[in-house]
Amino acid sequence: MNRLREVRDKAITPALALLPAAMSRNRVRVDVQLLATHLQEAPNGEQCQVTQWRPREEEPVCGPARGIWQFEKGGGVRGVLTHPSSKAHAVAACKALGIKPTEDGVFAALPGSVDVIDAVFARLLYWTDPKPLPVLGEIEEAFQYYLRNWRPGAYTRGNLVQRETLRSKWAMNYRRALDEVMQ
Repeated sequence: MNRLREVRDKAITPALALLPAAMSRNRVRVDVQLLATHLQEAPNGEQCQVTQWRPREEEPVCGPARGIWQFEKGGGVRGVLTHPSSKAHAVAACKALGIKPTEDGVFAALPGSVDVIDAVFARLLYWTDPKPLPVLGEIEEAFQYYLRNWRPGAYTRGNLVQRETLRSKWAMNYRRALDEVMQ
């Protein structure tokens, strides 16, 4: 099965079913933004932020982020669990999935073969933004929306070349996500 279709079918769709219908409005825009973000953060489905691979071992050295949308416990997880517009929805989704609605509980549940809680938190993180989802096809607007909400360290601490590389990667990932959703 196509990896992006699998993420849509097995993570995003069930996640949105756990959230209020308003979060699924403009479903195509939701899916494209979430898929592009997933590709930006973990293009190969990595369940942790790979900082390096150990020689002769299959497991990577993991950084502080987990899941296919790469949430940090004290960053995005805490933000979604405490933000006034997402907190109640996050707690309800956690309870529905049998996950303890705490930073530790959610963080422990993120790496896994079922990425529903990860998709719930990704949608809720974007929900906390006071601006609406970007207009479909507006790659730069979508990139700025991603930067504002994910705050990737490689961009905020990166030099001009690193920033441009991330921007180019986003354009490619956004187009892939758009192609997948529009099929």
